[in-house]
Amino acid sequence: MDFGIDGKWAIVCASTKGLGFGCAQALAEEGVNLVINGRNKDSLISSGNKIKSRFGVEVVEIQGDVTTVEGRKKLFEACSEPDIVVNNAAGPKAGMWMDWDREDFIAAFDSNLLAPIEMMKIALPKMMEKGWGRIVNITSQSVKAPIPVLGLSNTARAGLTGFVAGTSRQVAPHGVTINNLLPGIHATDRSAYLDEETAKASGTTREDAEIERKKTIPARRYGQIEEFGAACAFLCSQQAGFIVGQNVLIDGGAVNATI
Repeated sequence: MDFGIDGKWAIVCASTKGLGFGCAQALAEEGVNLVINGRNKDSLISSGNKIKSRFGVEVVEIQGDVTTVEGRKKLFEACSEPDIVVNNAAGPKAGMWMDWDREDFIAAFDSNLLAPIEMMKIALPKMMEKGWGRIVNITSQSVKAPIPVLGLSNTARAGLTGFVAGTSRQVAPHGVTINNLLPGIHATDRSAYLDEETAKASGTTREDAEIERKKTIPARRYGQIEEFGAACAFLCSQQAGFIVGQNVLIDGGAVNATI
């Protein structure tokens, strides 16, 4: 299937590894030119070179933190009118409700709620003027089924989901779609961190924690960044123009829900 996005430009946030890198690769495979982003210069250059050598698209590497005003400014200086924006940022720390104070919640909101909202506010006017645009937010399966040890993430990402629900309907008449991808556990640094935290709490090993977590997933495995990226690329395609304001689970069936 030709996704019809060859030659377009995308900003993909936090895209030097993990789910962001999976999305960047999948878009590049469809011929999309990229602005990729990360805080570590070496990782950023390495990821950019991998994509350029494999897919032959233009790649602009922007070092910075997308959760800051300066980081977002750099991205839009590199690409002032992106056709596609993939919002992504590292999730907040794990813990329980008694572990977090006001500063922890503010940090979570800045990273996982306010940063993607600000990215959308910058990108949407130009997309609407052109009559075409795609925004995909990487959120979490916790939006559908909250995870007790990820209360900061539950709260911030639920807020973003509410914002997208309303805003997506307002921009859809202009040919712009906004949707959310809700990952379950994928084989990334984040899953390794969560397994390590589980192991510490239960007095076991990270490997044992991983084995036990996989038992809770009907697919009996962790997701791969390539399959996550493929879903992102489809939501950015011409064929996905009638998908508006949706929350798409990619979790191996872990969320047990009818709808």
